[in-house]
Amino acid sequence: MTHPVMADYLRTLSSHTGPGLAPLPLEACADMLGLDGLGLLLAPGDSRGELVQSFGERTLALEDLQQVQGQGPSLDAARNGALILLPDVADTSAFATARWPGLPGAMEPLGVRAVFAFPLRIGVIALGALTGHRTRPGPMSTGQLTDALGLADTIAQIAITTAAHTEQPYTPLLDEPGLHFAEVHQATGMLADQLATDCDHALIRLRGYAFSHDRPLLDVARDVLARRLRLDADGDDADGDDGDGYDGDGYDGDGDGDGST
Repeated sequence: MTHPVMADYLRTLSSHTGPGLAPLPLEACADMLGLDGLGLLLAPGDSRGELVQSFGERTLALEDLQQVQGQGPSLDAARNGALILLPDVADTSAFATARWPGLPGAMEPLGVRAVFAFPLRIGVIALGALTGHRTRPGPMSTGQLTDALGLADTIAQIAITTAAHTEQPYTPLLDEPGLHFAEVHQATGMLADQLATDCDHALIRLRGYAFSHDRPLLDVARDVLARRLRLDADGDDADGDDGDGYDGDGYDGDGDGDGST
């Protein structure tokens, strides 16, 4: 049975009449669910997904890590509608090590010890995921799982209803812009143009650079946008430096890499 306070939150969300998804009381929800952070990832259709609302000092780093590796609980829940319950990321006997090679070990330095990802789905329509984490290992209680599933279902219903009444149903459903990875999308488009390739390929280059240099994807994207860093077709720094990029004086102004303007 849903906790009375959570039921009140769900009624408030359901009664929202604004043009987008209401800002969620994620801090209060995380506290009620016994979690240290919550992130809402919207990924309708074939979109890559966007973290649109979040709470917790480790949430952005956790989602960034999954974006870098291109795998993880949030992405599986969003893309495949899978319910992911990972009460101990350090448990090498769990399925996580085989499912996402290298990811559980990379979570530990973030201070993340447990991850729970709840898919947002309406029938066969995948909309995204609500992902929570803890800084200590341990499962969620039956009551907490019930509340989390109810919250995810309510968000999915609101998201699909909102999408049905907007001209651009695949835009993030927010009253105010809050896209954590908007700069990643912008850098992907910029890099695709520079390399004369598609955005999927460009994103792979960004991810590869971030992974090999152990840097957050968002930081790499910002360097690309600021023209401190330019990647070649292999995803390496075009100038062959140590990853700090170069300043505007050394950047090829027309983007073709030949030094001409």
